[in-house]
Amino acid sequence: MKDKDKDHDTKLDRQKLIKMAMAELDHAYAPYSGFYVAAAVLMDNGRVYTGVNIENASYPATVCAERNGIFKAISDDKRAKIAAIAVVGGKDGRITDYCAPCGVCRQVMREFSEPSSMKIIMAKDVDDYREMTLAELLPYSFGPDALK
Repeated sequence: MKDKDKDHDTKLDRQKLIKMAMAELDHAYAPYSGFYVAAAVLMDNGRVYTGVNIENASYPATVCAERNGIFKAISDDKRAKIAAIAVVGGKDGRITDYCAPCGVCRQVMREFSEPSSMKIIMAKDVDDYREMTLAELLPYSFGPDALK
């Protein structure tokens, strides 16, 4: 495979992950903030899990889209690691800007990934996205290796 073809295939994978997240956005439950978020989590075994934010009148009981998808994945196969995650979101379900994971979600990602290689894709649409590794987004992180 030529490098150009390889780059094209990689872009298609990112676009597919973004499309999967975008397709879930209407399923978010955000009656209080009106800020809808959806995520598609690609595990290192190739499986993809989606999640949406689910708010609660008792605000601390709210769960973010990223954690929702990650917890689905880990409950299905606790040995799998997160390879990438696509995140989309916006007020009233309209995507107008990049949606970055909150600090709690970043810490959960740290628990179930290799920070230097895990990709976080924050997208406005399939062709307009920003990508960072978890290590870039969460430098000097505290993880399971610190407790050994």
